[in-house]
Amino acid sequence: MKVLLFNGSPKKKGTTARALAEVAAEIKAAGIETQTLQLGTAAVYGCAACLHCRTNSTVCRYADDVCNDLVAAAQESDGFIFGSPVYFAGANGALCAVLDRAFYSSFAHFVGKPGAGITVCRRGGASATFDRLNKYFTFAQMPIVSSQYWNMVHGINAEQAKQDLEGMQTMRVLGRNMAQLLKHIEAGKATGLTMPAPAVEERLFTPFIR
Repeated sequence: MKVLLFNGSPKKKGTTARALAEVAAEIKAAGIETQTLQLGTAAVYGCAACLHCRTNSTVCRYADDVCNDLVAAAQESDGFIFGSPVYFAGANGALCAVLDRAFYSSFAHFVGKPGAGITVCRRGGASATFDRLNKYFTFAQMPIVSSQYWNMVHGINAEQAKQDLEGMQTMRVLGRNMAQLLKHIEAGKATGLTMPAPAVEERLFTPFIR
């Protein structure tokens, strides 16, 4: 089993990285492998609505940013943690651009796998950012892993984030809950129980303007 942690901050050692590290430590302690990908500072593309991914093996046409790296890692992962800093009371726009493309082009790589979002901020906007990240999971029929509070940490840098004792504890509980759920899913598979197929019914789309 493996959990993919995606750092949606341009900073490799900032507050988002510190919060993700707290989660990852608990997952590793439970004997589950982790992998961390970094959004970084390179330019990323937004979705061009070109539908290339619908006719070309679920690969996004823009192959020179981190999106297809995320998709490739998603195929080999059993759970996901996406972390974002708060920008104007919302998730990092570059992260959302990548997630928009990854979830649209490669929906099947996420379906049924547990996911969680975490957010870090100096002061406010964490709840709205947390809500934004959760939208991806509900779109992809993913069980959302919770903690003892909303998954947020406060601090302007990694050192301050460590001082948010409640936030750090929330991250640890999240890591343990993710590990426990993955073990339950694995135990179910051993008895022949599997997650539902992503297309049990033909997908219906109802336009509001007719």
